[in-house]
Amino acid sequence: MTKPIIPWPGGKRRLVAPIISTFPEHRTYVEPFCGAAAIFLAKPPARVEVLNDFNGELTNLYRVIKHHPNELATQFRWALNSRRMFEWAQATPTEILTDIQRAARFFYLQKLAFGGKVTSQTFGYAPSSPPRLNLMRLEEDISELHLRLATVYIEDGCWQKCVARYDRPETLFFCDPPYWETAGYGTPFPWEQYIALEVFMRESQGTVITTLNDHPAIRELFAGYDLAPIDIQYTAAGGHKAKPAKELIIRKKMPSQSKRKTVSK
Repeated sequence: MTKPIIPWPGGKRRLVAPIISTFPEHRTYVEPFCGAAAIFLAKPPARVEVLNDFNGELTNLYRVIKHHPNELATQFRWALNSRRMFEWAQATPTEILTDIQRAARFFYLQKLAFGGKVTSQTFGYAPSSPPRLNLMRLEEDISELHLRLATVYIEDGCWQKCVARYDRPETLFFCDPPYWETAGYGTPFPWEQYIALEVFMRESQGTVITTLNDHPAIRELFAGYDLAPIDIQYTAAGGHKAKPAKELIIRKKMPSQSKRKTVSK
């Protein structure tokens, strides 16, 4: 099993087993909000696979790993796990960088940022554990993900355009959008987007499985679906500050589910 190469807000590494256990057989697999793609990396490959995200820096990293893994690894030849280098990378405008340099900058910041945050990043450190960026394993990690991405379509942009391209009866969509009333993803995701997601789940030709935070507004919007709660500990600030929480795995109850009104917010 390939592991995610970077941390990501709301990553699913600890929920791999309960999520994948809900997956039916499928020919095409699509993640419209791929993030660190923990589920994609943990499941057996499908005949056709698609990763999409609205964060262009993330999808650029995946494209570079797919097409230029050696050149990316070379960018870290003189790197250190350094607070000063972290600040230099933050101050570097992406407009002056090549795609490979952009990917290296994004990777470095994401690996070393406290809590794996995408926005308002600060240098992460811990008196009791080594840095998350292991420069001795860097080439191995990049090479492993390069092989896994070899036959994958990398899309970049609006999730609605992505799902429209690949919606077929044989497609499985795993949707893990930003969670309602949470921050740190770097891109606004207003309530109207959740309404649009519910409409897509209801009307799609393929199978759609969605994960979201267990919030009263989310339960109301998806009241006509199977809602499977999962207990989880949020530990971005360290294990000693873990907070219990619940997430939901959302699926249609029946393929012939009747249409209903969406919830306004």
